[in-house]
Amino acid sequence: MAPPRKKPLSTTSMPAFKRPGTALTCSLAWLFPGAGHMLQGQAGKALVFGVTLLPMYVLGLAFGGRLFPVQVAEPLVLLASVAQWMLGATRLVTGWAGYGAGDVVAASYEYGNTFLIVAGLMNVLVMFDAADVARGRKGGVRS
Repeated sequence: MAPPRKKPLSTTSMPAFKRPGTALTCSLAWLFPGAGHMLQGQAGKALVFGVTLLPMYVLGLAFGGRLFPVQVAEPLVLLASVAQWMLGATRLVTGWAGYGAGDVVAASYEYGNTFLIVAGLMNVLVMFDAADVARGRKGGVRS
């Protein structure tokens, strides 16, 4: 006698996946580029964002870029500082380790600054994307 046939798994018969909250997702996305997507089950996106933004930041430092201090009196320096702080733990560790003094006479100084600032601004977009996934507005792990 033939064994009984098993029913194929369907999304309705599987337990629902509870998404982590938006606040937690955004916090992790701010701290580590791609961590918010990893939390939401999108490992491929997380890998792409981490492999793109972190080397971009490191290249900015290697080019002699400067980590800008928070100076309210200088609006452009303030904006550059806020943009760099959008990489969270990366910026914190880099400043704590003493990197990012900037080499003003280096030919690549402005390129370094641009890489550091743009990496932070791109992480803001990654944070928005992770928030949309957490809210269910974008394709993610289906619940």
